Amino acid sequence: MKVNSVLGPIAVEDLGTTLIHEHLGIGWPGWELDHVDFDRKKEGKRIVDKLKEIRDLGIKSFVDPCPMELGRDPEFSAEMSDRSGIQIVIATGLYNDALGIPQHFRLMDIDGIAEQYVSEIKDGIGKTGIKAGIIKTASGGIHGVTPPGQGIKETEVKCLRAAARASKATGAPILCHNDEMDPHGRETLDIFEDEKVDFNKVLIGHACGVGDMRYYFDILERGAWLGFDRFGIESIASDKLRLASLLGLLAVGYDRIMLSHDTLQCWRGRDTGVLDSMAAASPNWDVSHISRNILPAMRKAGVTDDKIDTLMVKNPCSYFGMKKRKKG
Repeated sequence: MKVNSVLGPIAVEDLGTTLIHEHLGIGWPGWELDHVDFDRKKEGKRIVDKLKEIRDLGIKSFVDPCPMELGRDPEFSAEMSDRSGIQIVIATGLYNDALGIPQHFRLMDIDGIAEQYVSEIKDGIGKTGIKAGIIKTASGGIHGVTPPGQGIKETEVKCLRAAARASKATGAPILCHNDEMDPHGRETLDIFEDEKVDFNKVLIGHACGVGDMRYYFDILERGAWLGFDRFGIESIASDKLRLASLLGLLAVGYDRIMLSHDTLQCWRGRDTGVLDSMAAASPNWDVSHISRNILPAMRKAGVTDDKIDTLMVKNPCSYFGMKKRKKG
């Protein structure tokens, strides 16, 4: 089984220790119209240095699920991978109703959107020849930016169904953004179930700040994965809460979980204030935080190296296509 990386296909078993949700760069739709852009050379050097840092800490692969309309740059990702030695997997897919899904795609039907996703996985993104290896979906808003309680919007349902159909056509897994304060993981799985998606291919992301064991159990018992993928973002939830939830799940036998930080290495266009405010309240929001701080805290709490290997190595392999792991 192969996974599309930005430098070409790699064997699933060669993914190694994997951070499942990080970002090289993000820009809100319209960023390309702003005359202020990032300094590609300067930012590239800084990002390569950071990627080499986590490589030296034992990280081998890095999934960047930036959706199509949020500043995704396949060629920049390939350059960063080549210069750093970190394997990078990028995404096809669209973001949420509040901050994404350009009008062109709002006017398309489900199968048209699915066809676009399939093309980016099988043929490559635009004229770059670089193929997506994962499908990104998003529902709900952004903490501190959009109001909660909106539910899954009609446009988001359409994109979820398109992702489901593209996953079935290609075998690519689906990674789902959720607002931790207003999560829709259960409803997302209901839509995927209606589309007959293999839940071993579905990761419900941004779950670690929810802190609701019933929510976690409902998702895990259906055979999907949980993304504990925002370690360090204290402006949304404390790492103590994230660790307590993780340790509790592991203690009762649930380990279908993958870890990450949802870091952002550079901003496309000018920063609109979101990054600065999050970073100011989150001094540990760094792509090395899990390696340097969270894994040692887990070991101190009694989590074995074998279990850490399950979370960081074996689970990503299963998610991307190796032998299906049982529920739990």
